[in-house]
Amino acid sequence: MAGSSLLIAMMGNKGGTGKTTLAVNMAVGLMRRAPSALLDLDPQRSAWQWSRIAERAAHAAHVYECHGDVDEVVANLKERYQYVVLDCPPSVHARETRDALRLCDYALVPVQPSPMDLWATLSVVEAVSAARREHPRLKAYIVLNQLEAQTVLSRDIREVIDEVGLAVLRGDVRRRAIYRNAMAEGKTVFDMGGAGREAAAEIERLLTEVIAA
Repeated sequence: MAGSSLLIAMMGNKGGTGKTTLAVNMAVGLMRRAPSALLDLDPQRSAWQWSRIAERAAHAAHVYECHGDVDEVVANLKERYQYVVLDCPPSVHARETRDALRLCDYALVPVQPSPMDLWATLSVVEAVSAARREHPRLKAYIVLNQLEAQTVLSRDIREVIDEVGLAVLRGDVRRRAIYRNAMAEGKTVFDMGGAGREAAAEIERLLTEVIAA
């Protein structure tokens, strides 16, 4: 499987964007397609903690911590999995984030419809541009996350974020309690039956768009 694996880094430059929740759900969504893993590079280890309470369902993603060299850990995972999601620290200055940008095929940046998220994204654009000088095939996209249809900023976010300098995925993720509820139970939206159907469809649309990009 080496050489055919796809590495997707979930990254940002501030906490509270829903990065880890999105990383966990995307990793499990990918597992439904092919062998997949999630590598927790965030010092908070939220994805790893989630995995400790997660039910070992047939489509549960394998979650790993990183002890030591990121390159070596990623190389080992690429030998075993078709898809590897890297949950990066919430800082573009962290060594793990820089390593992930150097190694990954895709960098996804969850952004909520808030001024602080938009401002923080400017540093991400700079980090991606720097990484592309050594890794020109790197693809980077903004994922609009936790949108609320009734708010003006959520409705206008695409127009505002066009000025940031990164492409925006067409699919977006709505603010839904089911994401929080599933994580609290050690599950993902794919395990929540009818209550998670719309959220699961959002994740599937994102995955299809990324894989086809």
